[in-house]
Amino acid sequence: MIRRQDTRIVFRRFLALLAFMAAIWGIQALNDVSGYGRNTLFGRIPRHLGGIDGVLAMPFLHGSYDHLISNTPPLLMMGGLLALTATRALIAVNGVIIILGGALVWLFGETAIHVGASGLIFGWFGFLVARGFVDRSPITLATSVFIAMLYGSIVWGMVPGQTGISWEAHLFGARAGVAAAIFVRSNIHAPRLRNVDQR
Repeated sequence: MIRRQDTRIVFRRFLALLAFMAAIWGIQALNDVSGYGRNTLFGRIPRHLGGIDGVLAMPFLHGSYDHLISNTPPLLMMGGLLALTATRALIAVNGVIIILGGALVWLFGETAIHVGASGLIFGWFGFLVARGFVDRSPITLATSVFIAMLYGSIVWGMVPGQTGISWEAHLFGARAGVAAAIFVRSNIHAPRLRNVDQR
């Protein structure tokens, strides 16, 4: 019974991830047709009140199809690992990454229109790597090592001064992910499974 319930939960999470990806690609198609006007309207602009809505909108907006294509594989890979290994705290983890990381970019980022899901990617990266050391279960440690080996080179994206790249979104996204790993209870030992008769 527990296994069937867990399977349904993971299945719903994968559906949510696919819906998220479909929304990003749909918005990209609309944005491309309209000359990327939505980036100006909803992109994150540091220290401008008109750009604060970009804290939530930024992951859905991209500067080109190439930009979105480069973000799609890590979104699917890391999002899939989160769907498989995180517990009910998944919403809280994403909330910390998006809101904290986005707020830090809004406060300290260079004045420009910041768009793209890379802040979320770096947040998931920071969370998945840090969580292994916080939780220290075999599964989360293995996930940490796997992600570090597969995507460890992306840390160069946090180096300042790269033209056309929001290194601030990368840096603050990763920091927000580490904060989520430390402060949000998200180990794989789901509390909902305690005191349940296993048959």
